[in-house]
Amino acid sequence: MSLATKNPRPKKCKVATCRTSFVPTKSFQTWCSPDCAVVIVRTKQATERKSFEQRERREIKVRKEKLKSRADHLKDTQHAFNAWIRERDAGQPCISCGTTADVQYCAGHYRTTAAAPELRFEPLNVHLQCNRNCNMGQSGNLLGYRPRLIEKIGIEAVEWLEGPHEPKKYTIDELKALTATYRAKTRELKGKAA
Repeated sequence: MSLATKNPRPKKCKVATCRTSFVPTKSFQTWCSPDCAVVIVRTKQATERKSFEQRERREIKVRKEKLKSRADHLKDTQHAFNAWIRERDAGQPCISCGTTADVQYCAGHYRTTAAAPELRFEPLNVHLQCNRNCNMGQSGNLLGYRPRLIEKIGIEAVEWLEGPHEPKKYTIDELKALTATYRAKTRELKGKAA
């Protein structure tokens, strides 16, 4: 008894713009014409190229991450922390002068990072401040900052900020963790605002 060869069933062309019904000459054939075969090959090549480029970008990112110094990680953490402060205090007036004008705002430290580096990432020490006038123009405008800070967080908290603190030397892993934490907090606040 001989096995009868099956007649191939019609298929639809895999090219999205074609979708013509055809009878394949080979079991793996998914195209109706040579032109559609070229389209499928080019699409596959483009996908592979995109995948290769993404893999390449990930590898470059990993290599750059390995080259970062502690100072680079400190800058990343400061940037993430400041973005969170601006998002946390969005819509509030400048802590130093009380302006609500449409100006650029930044995260202004009550005790500067030079004077009290241990309070660099202390949320009670950093509040929304107008950039050009108070933060940059008047070096933080501390005469206006302190009374409004007392109104906002209370005299006990302000006196605690002004008191002595244990020095902190963050490791790279701690800085990475802080960066991730503040980026997540910023995303969460932006999600609530949307």
